[in-house]
Amino acid sequence: MKILQVNCVYNKGSTGKIMYDIHTGLIENQIDSVICYGRGAKTTDKNVYKTCGELYSKLNNLMARITGLMYGGCFFSTNKLISIIKKEKPDIVHLHCINGYFVNIYRLVSWLNKNKVKTVLTLHAEFMHTANCGYALECEKWKSGCGKCPRLKKETKSILFDRTADSFKKMKKAFEGFENVIAVSVSPWLMERAKLSPIMEKLEHAVVLNGLNTEVFHTYNTDDLREKYGLTGKKVVFHATSGFSTDKNHIKGGYYLIELAKLLPNVEFLIAGNRENIDVPPNVRLLGMLSNQEELAKHYAMADLTVIASKKETFSMITAESLCCGTPVVGFKAGGPESITIEDYSSLVDYGDLESLCKATKDFLDKEFDKEQISNLAKDKYSKINMANNYLEIYKKLYEREDKKC
Repeated sequence: MKILQVNCVYNKGSTGKIMYDIHTGLIENQIDSVICYGRGAKTTDKNVYKTCGELYSKLNNLMARITGLMYGGCFFSTNKLISIIKKEKPDIVHLHCINGYFVNIYRLVSWLNKNKVKTVLTLHAEFMHTANCGYALECEKWKSGCGKCPRLKKETKSILFDRTADSFKKMKKAFEGFENVIAVSVSPWLMERAKLSPIMEKLEHAVVLNGLNTEVFHTYNTDDLREKYGLTGKKVVFHATSGFSTDKNHIKGGYYLIELAKLLPNVEFLIAGNRENIDVPPNVRLLGMLSNQEELAKHYAMADLTVIASKKETFSMITAESLCCGTPVVGFKAGGPESITIEDYSSLVDYGDLESLCKATKDFLDKEFDKEQISNLAKDKYSKINMANNYLEIYKKLYEREDKKC
């Protein structure tokens, strides 16, 4: 059996690491594995292809802003990707996040469909079943075909035209009659959303939780780290994000972290992530990006509690990482987190309910938790080995079906 995976990036970012972990898991099981990716630096790793140049990707990004179609264009890089698939002749093609202006999604899916290539499609976000936005939030236009998008410029970055209805029709047509495909969502919540889309309502669906490296994300002795920050004997809340903003409308909810810190002046808040040049309360420290994974894990392990504040998450790697490091989680219900977390060690309240968030935070900080117990349970649930094995079962299921490849 040979698996060919496609993703925007390779071995970086959450989806790039997930794809890499599946790749290494397949190799360890003596299964042929090939990777294609579109963005980032070129690699010399064996059986790994970069399919799109950075300048060409930027050109397609510009064209998408002009035409209003985010997932079209990319003529030459799509040709290259399809030629690699033809050359490698995989038994299964596994698509991850392919929305980085490096491939024509409509054309790729149509080609896989027409040529009856057995395909696994992992939904890390919502753009495949909405055909447009990564997070639909409260909008439900994707259930009936989009058009007149209320967040057009923010979601599509279109300069002139609202082509969201056109994109929906193109995506729906690409998937019509696609029998050899399994849509895999990273959380039960996301799967139920995808099933409601006219694009994917007739597909077979499954759930595989995202996995992480539990040899890095586990409990640590963090006395030295607490001493470094002057936090010995203090209650510590940790928050990690790709981008920290105090804009109340920002999807990652940084505004609520600051407001929570104001309500709990005796608690120290450590926030990791890209940040604005902003003033924060005296009990808040903006650490910037913690790019080293072990360093990040030690901060999770040091904290008494991790707080998440996103408006929407399809999974929440922060939840999984924190629990694997033995630290409970408090935050807002955001879709994915409440469907994948460990109930005894988390408390999630309605989005924007700062009073309830504050109460849940204080309640959890007053409790004593066995960090090793939390970590052991979480590692069983979120390990990259389990994730790879779950995908392997899906591959085998699809592979053993009557061969419909041409």
